[in-house]
Amino acid sequence: MSMNKETDYGTPASSSTNQVTLEIDGRTVTVAEGTSVMRAAAEAGISIPKLCATDSLDPFGSCRMCLVQIEGARGYPASCTTPVAEGMKVCTQNDKLADIRRGVAELYISDHPLDCLTCSANGNCELQDTVGQVGLREVRYGYEGDNHLSATKDTSNPYFSFDPSKCIVCSRCVRACEETQGTFALTIDGRGFESKVASGQNQDFLDSECVSCGACVQACPTATLMENSVIQHGQPDESIITTCAYCGVGCSFRAEMKGEQVVRMVPDKNGQANHGHSCVKGRFAFGYATHKDRITKPMIREKITDAWQEVTWEEAIRFAADKLKGLQQKYGRDSIGGITSSRCTNEETYLVQKLVRAGFGNNNVDTCARVCHSPTGYGLKNTFGESSGTQNFDSIRKSDVIMVIGANPTDGHPVFGSMMKRRIREGAKLIVVDPRNINLVKSPHVKANYHLKLRPGTNVALVTALAHVIVTEGLTDERFIDERCDIESYQKWKTFVAQEENSPEAMAEVTGVPAETIRAAARLYATGGNGAIYYGLGVTEHSQGSTTVIGIANLAMATGNIGREGVGVNPLRGQNNVQGSCDMGSFPHEFVGYRHVSDVETRTLFENAWNVELQAEPGLRIPNMFGAAIDGSFKGLYVQGEDIAQSDPDIKHVHHALREMECIIVQDLFLNETAKFAHVFLPGSSFLEKNGTFTNAERRISPVRKVMTPLGGKEDWEVTQDLANAIGFPMNYSHPSEIMDEIARLTPQFAGVSYEKIERMGSIQWPCNDETPDGTPTMHADHFIRGKGRFMLTQYIPTEERTSRKFPLILTTGRILSQYNVGAQTRRTDNVVWHEEDRLEIHPHDAEQLGIADGDWVGVKSRSGETVLRALITDRVQPGVVYTTFHFPHSGANVITTDNSDWATNCPEYKVTAVHVAKVSHPSEWQEEYRSFSEQQQSLLENRIAAHEHD
Repeated sequence: MSMNKETDYGTPASSSTNQVTLEIDGRTVTVAEGTSVMRAAAEAGISIPKLCATDSLDPFGSCRMCLVQIEGARGYPASCTTPVAEGMKVCTQNDKLADIRRGVAELYISDHPLDCLTCSANGNCELQDTVGQVGLREVRYGYEGDNHLSATKDTSNPYFSFDPSKCIVCSRCVRACEETQGTFALTIDGRGFESKVASGQNQDFLDSECVSCGACVQACPTATLMENSVIQHGQPDESIITTCAYCGVGCSFRAEMKGEQVVRMVPDKNGQANHGHSCVKGRFAFGYATHKDRITKPMIREKITDAWQEVTWEEAIRFAADKLKGLQQKYGRDSIGGITSSRCTNEETYLVQKLVRAGFGNNNVDTCARVCHSPTGYGLKNTFGESSGTQNFDSIRKSDVIMVIGANPTDGHPVFGSMMKRRIREGAKLIVVDPRNINLVKSPHVKANYHLKLRPGTNVALVTALAHVIVTEGLTDERFIDERCDIESYQKWKTFVAQEENSPEAMAEVTGVPAETIRAAARLYATGGNGAIYYGLGVTEHSQGSTTVIGIANLAMATGNIGREGVGVNPLRGQNNVQGSCDMGSFPHEFVGYRHVSDVETRTLFENAWNVELQAEPGLRIPNMFGAAIDGSFKGLYVQGEDIAQSDPDIKHVHHALREMECIIVQDLFLNETAKFAHVFLPGSSFLEKNGTFTNAERRISPVRKVMTPLGGKEDWEVTQDLANAIGFPMNYSHPSEIMDEIARLTPQFAGVSYEKIERMGSIQWPCNDETPDGTPTMHADHFIRGKGRFMLTQYIPTEERTSRKFPLILTTGRILSQYNVGAQTRRTDNVVWHEEDRLEIHPHDAEQLGIADGDWVGVKSRSGETVLRALITDRVQPGVVYTTFHFPHSGANVITTDNSDWATNCPEYKVTAVHVAKVSHPSEWQEEYRSFSEQQQSLLENRIAAHEHD
């Protein structure tokens, strides 16, 4: 795709269905009522000069470049702030307008450096274009008077610079920070000639509240705010639209290129998930793809104490295949398995599970969703009939009440978090259910109406108490229930939740939330209009994770908040393709499309398509694989794009299991923690190096397009295909589109999906089939997928993980904005400037009791293990609760998490670990041992035997 600039219509489109006809420069133009004159002209192909206007922001009318003449109107109104009217006659160009525009442009240029030839924006500068458009040829004022040309440049941010000498004070950056991002980190300081853009309280960008989303950089019409990558590499010359590989929002980006050099990632204005917005990770943290740590040549070794040997792709694939076949001959068919990736594409994930089921001959396949959102699949499948969220992100624009449970959107899903904040500023009410004071509880211009600050592990008690209020106070939507739900299950549930033991008063002692706060929140959700629930891992990663998901579904059905825009049950997926990895049949008990392996009709369908006999019994889940490895019956594992040695709970147990296996094949970008236990390393490809699709949290299937040649020579799907062929199961695809065609043939929800349709529509939300050929933005609109919605009982059962005198505090975990998951990608970018280590948040009261000061090293000990972290004293956590992130492997956050898990899905209970915290002076025994092991593995990598030496 060539570097064609996106059309900027100057002001946002009108949503009105009424049409208005007017005349612009003698042309008859018909547009939607509410459209600005500027946009109407642009849609007619008439360009009006502008500087402060852009179609991603509300009109502002400050630059005075876009003045027009309107018949019968006084003066020369700004076209950006003037709405069209029926019969209006507009003149956009005459001698008087030309004189005015040149005069205004002359004033701008008189206080602007004339270094265009060496400016980083040269060739892509709106001021430069506008000055040329109005025909300015001389500046009469000179530079003798006061000016801003010597203003100091701010280079504190690692990704962009701020050069105030080039600022024209158009306010676009300030407005973008306010309207698009919702952080309000920028302002116009001073008045008149002294006006200037300021970050925070006249701080530099790095020290201000700026979250480096890039909205201000994108909005800037000059080189005032400019990406350092553009300053370094120059303006790009082509762009390719692709999809971000970080969180489950699935933002669309224009990868702007010079040859194979990614110059910058610019959020696509037409992106249907992000609408031209981005976060610091997707916008700037793409440098990991070409980091020096990338391993680009296949490697093998017999034992993990051996040095790695670089080999050809053919040798590595043959070595891996021989090992796997040998293990099956020695230990049996079920002795090996695979783990699919939530970072790889749908097509690549599909091939891995196909390789395991058809090539390995068993169902020993699982995915990282096991340890995050598997309770979502169980809970929503059993209540609604489909294992996915119900809405698209835009649905929140029509929400009146938003309940956020166990999620931190501004950190974990920041682009959607900005959409949520905007809706709250517009008047939507907010209920936050979280043990911590997340940013949504109270931040500039956003404040929760209710914060239900519960004790970790008591979600079910709280959700059932909310239901108690709704039922006993007659707040249910009986018409919806009669029409859409199973009445027998409803009556049982209604009787259950109405019991006094489930009342807010009875549960207050359990949850720690005052009864009246629970009652007020329940009334607001049930009666406040369109009520939407968004939840995250703070719901699912519990021993009763599935029960809480069921409880949330019960709340939505009981209040009729399902099946239309503005409502619904919405899991916020953590990784870019968690939804897709689940859809693609990555669980041991389900084929693609969530169909059980024991179903004869489904199994026959796949057997005929794949020409092989398939197992009817579910295979091993990830925790079962570890247990079987330690028992000696599970010996080989193919891991594509996951780091189970860091991300899974009770890490000492995981590492023990990995050491017991005889062949671990890791396919990844870096020597991650799991690869340190591997015998085969197959170079992976980043999202910039492959074609395929990702499916985000709103079931949106979006295109991933190759913008550079894979550094290792192969896309991930090609590697899996080679391995399948080497073990004797033939795969012969020539392009990922052929894989998607097969998925569509075999999967009802995907029957209408094709690359041609995705190319035409931009993206598709499944289900997409004959009934819904253009996809399904809102699920369960007329009826539930299962027919009638099913209510289920949610008995609160306390977790086995209890505090005691020995372990008096509760540890819970989560994420931070600048880092991503296990950190393998973001730790290799400048994002470490904001977060260079995992810290233990501890309340001032607990810290004082324990004699701990901010920054002290503290030992955190649980029943599973011990690690050492630096303390961060903060009132974001409540007394009795401590909190940490898990982005750095040597922090050992998962050394202390236990092997407790969800009763239905084995999803680990990351969010509740009883711990003892004390000030210490040295790392834990595990940290010292693991650091030694890691250094040894790094040495074995650095001293690897090159391919020519091996030959």
